[in-house]
Amino acid sequence: MNILQKIVADVQKDLVFKKQITPIKTLEAMPMFTRQTNSFRERILGSTNGIIAEHKRRSPSKPNLNFSLRVTDVARGYEKAGVSAMSVLTNQQYFGGSLEDLLLARQACNLPLLRKEFIVDGYQVIEAKAHGADAILLIAACLDRDEIYHLSTLAHDLGLEVLLEVHNAEELQKSIMPSLDLIGVNNRDLTTFAVSTKTSMKLADDIPDDFVKISESGLSKPTSVLELQSCGYHGFLMGEHFIKTDDPGEAATTFIKELLS
Repeated sequence: MNILQKIVADVQKDLVFKKQITPIKTLEAMPMFTRQTNSFRERILGSTNGIIAEHKRRSPSKPNLNFSLRVTDVARGYEKAGVSAMSVLTNQQYFGGSLEDLLLARQACNLPLLRKEFIVDGYQVIEAKAHGADAILLIAACLDRDEIYHLSTLAHDLGLEVLLEVHNAEELQKSIMPSLDLIGVNNRDLTTFAVSTKTSMKLADDIPDDFVKISESGLSKPTSVLELQSCGYHGFLMGEHFIKTDDPGEAATTFIKELLS
């Protein structure tokens, strides 16, 4: 069992208890559930930088990225820096996140928010909506085509957009469907954690132009973003470069200035 399979198995176990503790009717009664969402897709397309800045505390490969920061400060700092959108890790066991992080980020800023989680059940899509997300992440490596269709159409029914993450051409081809809005290529192999932006470059031409193209992970230099822009990518999800600093907002400000200059 690789790390992705282990994470998904643990998520599925947790869902059994979560559904008992917080029924869907309770989620649907939360104030954020009726909120009008921001378009993640349109914000990326209209941006001059395309940066999707992330909040997370740790990862399976790096157990202590940054536990000292408040998510509200991070969200405000990112918004002030002018990033296009924000990604919030909500997985607690492996990334130190929570749904409360998503809710706090929503209250702190007006950026489009992506719930980054290992989503395998429609219940999690409803959770995302109830806690202020504008978009959800679906990972092709842990879902079959029918599951992707079910989860993405449910998201659209709730007013959420969908970023589908792929790692190779096989995952991309099995997953393409009209109910997706953005397609992200993860430059990190989730089984080995090796990172290479060549993965995004290799798949760029295979992604239909109907979808907003996102490159994810392993991005730390403006030159890498510029190179990927030339390949047709619109958005760039940066998971560690900002959050590992003492001031992620300031780090994002510096990066964007260098990128635009």
